[in-house]
Amino acid sequence: MRIRKKVSWTPPAGTSRFVQLEAFIKAAEAQHWSEAEVQFVINEVVEAPDEAEAQDILQDYTQR
Repeated sequence: MRIRKKVSWTPPAGTSRFVQLEAFIKAAEAQHWSEAEVQFVINEVVEAPDEAEAQDILQDYTQR
């Protein structure tokens, strides 16, 4: 699945991927993302090999 949507949110600075993911999920749900779209991003972030890659994934889905 390729998601082209972007979420307007402000990632909490200096926190783990899981804290950032929690904030991302709340923002995505508030912006009417489907459950499948949110779950796809969750899976990508959780499966990322390190924090840096998890950050990059979340940035890919962040509106700039």
